[in-house]
Amino acid sequence: MQGFMDFLSFKTFISPYVLLAFYYIGALGVPIGSWLFALWIKRKYWIVSDAYETGKEVINAYTPVKYRILFFSLFIFCFICMEIFWRMMFEFMLAYLQMRDALMILVAQ
Repeated sequence: MQGFMDFLSFKTFISPYVLLAFYYIGALGVPIGSWLFALWIKRKYWIVSDAYETGKEVINAYTPVKYRILFFSLFIFCFICMEIFWRMMFEFMLAYLQMRDALMILVAQ
């Protein structure tokens, strides 16, 4: 019962556990969910599928392979950078909570 009262009075934070869950939702769930959503949109609406196929044909016809590989490499690089920034943001938030806990222990002494 005391743990529940600490939770209600904000003496115990749930942030570290929630942050972990949201980190994995953002790092894994959003890219996979976006991919699945794009596939669903492409299958559900024929005009989107036609636009995708036409755009793919135009890109293949007018863009050299070298530039397509460069674009794909740039996309992968940007994706990795976004994942690293996402991770760093959550590390800073967790570090803040750990510092707060350490300061609360010092104040109690």
